[in-house]
Amino acid sequence: MILVVCVDDKGGMAFGGRRQSMDRALRADLLTAAGDRPLRMNPYTARQFDPLPPNAVVGEDFLQAAGEEDLCFAEFPPLAPYLKDTKGIILYRWNRVYPADARLDFDPVSAGFVLRSTVEFPGHSHKLLTKEVYTR
Repeated sequence: MILVVCVDDKGGMAFGGRRQSMDRALRADLLTAAGDRPLRMNPYTARQFDPLPPNAVVGEDFLQAAGEEDLCFAEFPPLAPYLKDTKGIILYRWNRVYPADARLDFDPVSAGFVLRSTVEFPGHSHKLLTKEVYTR
């Protein structure tokens, strides 16, 4: 699978069981990255998309059910247990600090991934978003 996550400047992902933020420009970029490949997510994450894209696969077991090329948009840790099945990571950075009580539970480089590209782009609700793409 290709794991897709969003983090703040301190690796935060969520606070109080809710995502830190969302941005429609980020979702558009993610849909472009997915192309026709399955984009897996849980029901909470699916509520960000209206309408739900045709390649969306929604289920609580989205990480366990992922195929090798599937993108999995995960908003909550733990994610480290799934790294053995992960061939790539798309890491979006909010470029700000939000309140967080749930943080990304691994460092991509320490986990054996190599940063292949970094792209900055304007968000809709964020001045600047950063997309990092990692592969093994």
